[in-house]
Amino acid sequence: MTTKINRRAWLKSSLLAAGGIGLAPSLVSGSSRVSSHVAPINPQSLLWEHDPMYKDSAPALRARLLANENPYGPSKKVVSTISEAVSLGNRYAHGDAATLIDMIAEKEGVTKDHIMLGPGSTDLLEKTAIVRFLEGGNIVSADPSYMSLINTSRRIGATWKPIPLTADFSHDLDGMAKAVDSETKLVYICNPNNPTGSITEAGKLKKFCKSVAAKTPIFVDEAYLEFMDKPEDNTMVGLVAEGHDVIVARTFSKIHGMAGLRIGYIVAQPERIGSITDMVRSTMGLSVTSLKGAIVSVQENKFLEECKAMNKECRDYVFSELTAMGYDVIPSNTSFMIFPIEMDGKQFLKSMFAEGVGVRSYNFLDKPWCRVSMGTMPEMEIFLEAFKKVTA
Repeated sequence: MTTKINRRAWLKSSLLAAGGIGLAPSLVSGSSRVSSHVAPINPQSLLWEHDPMYKDSAPALRARLLANENPYGPSKKVVSTISEAVSLGNRYAHGDAATLIDMIAEKEGVTKDHIMLGPGSTDLLEKTAIVRFLEGGNIVSADPSYMSLINTSRRIGATWKPIPLTADFSHDLDGMAKAVDSETKLVYICNPNNPTGSITEAGKLKKFCKSVAAKTPIFVDEAYLEFMDKPEDNTMVGLVAEGHDVIVARTFSKIHGMAGLRIGYIVAQPERIGSITDMVRSTMGLSVTSLKGAIVSVQENKFLEECKAMNKECRDYVFSELTAMGYDVIPSNTSFMIFPIEMDGKQFLKSMFAEGVGVRSYNFLDKPWCRVSMGTMPEMEIFLEAFKKVTA
């Protein structure tokens, strides 16, 4: 059964249960682009979220495609560096943090006082939320979008002003600008967006940021930027160098393959960084292993390009197969894709997990949707085989 996207107004997006505990086997990509720089997959996959739905029947995953992880990383050089750094675990890593900050500042074209490190970009999103919304206010974002910053803000006492995505799944910048008022403490934009994988055109977004940042800070989450063909043309980091009140987040969790090592950063105005570090610590939460690994990974251009190419190869393959089956897949600029299905979301997840395939399910536009992360080519073949069986 195929399904088409209903273009009426978005309903509030809600994440369905996507738990399950299992171990993923070691998988080797069938791509001809695999090189000696690509680290082997650890057969002991990280445990996923505990969920009562899977408490009594936790399956062994054959394809772990539920967390937008890079199946090829970290690079071998990063692994080697981290292994050697373990012996330094008795020492604080402030010097390594300073080194990484200098490297990032040079890469992004700003000074080091524009950079703040954290254990993953999600940590920095949440710290920003805590600082901005201690005294209330509202946050404006797209709907659906990545909810970490929004959920933290609401828990503190903020009001969320969700603005539905447009028909092509880009941010409704006009609608977001109109939603900003005297109580707006932050505007959040995830670009490319999660969970839709869609992109908002860079020129329009830059114009929006220049205008709206004069009224309130804008947080642009670029966790998936490096998967794009021309990331340098789509980043908003240049606006920070120009002096605009824009916060740009990046992470080592995605294309760098360091999700379990927890390191990310934001680029922002020094006074904006200071407003956060006046309340919470920054580099104190980072380990020497993660820092030394990130220092190496920043320089691993060949590895990163290989990961990007293999991700695109899998993404093009799955997109082609799903569209041939009649599914209306949102074109993706990331390491995942999403499309509407005709099954109840929870039942779909249970059935896919029973086949040893971990994916995610969302509910918006009055429909259940499947979000599948890009793994290795063999994993994607396993996904498609299981998907055809489950939806038959």
